Amino acid sequence: MIFPNYELAVIIYCTFEIKMPTILLIAGWRIYFWANENSEPIHVHAEKGDMECKYWIDVEGFEIKEALSYNMTPQSKREIKRIIYEHFDYIIIEWNKFFSNTKSNG
Repeated sequence: MIFPNYELAVIIYCTFEIKMPTILLIAGWRIYFWANENSEPIHVHAEKGDMECKYWIDVEGFEIKEALSYNMTPQSKREIKRIIYEHFDYIIIEWNKFFSNTKSNG
């Protein structure tokens, strides 16, 4: 889900009590997971200002693929891709750690 309106995201977040753990804050980008998306392949969401995006992560191929974007410029897409690639292994570790904990905690 893309929320161009932060206040709406907070309302929905509070209403459904969905955790959105932030794993990185870099160059104004917040990179995070939606805690209820563990049935999907590994991916991250990112937001900076009024820009938002989601990238699928192909662990085996060391690739990322844009799933969706909102208000992103070509420059901002390059920037977030670079950040994701630079932290590729860390993102995978954090995904596995977070979702293995949510499975064990019910």
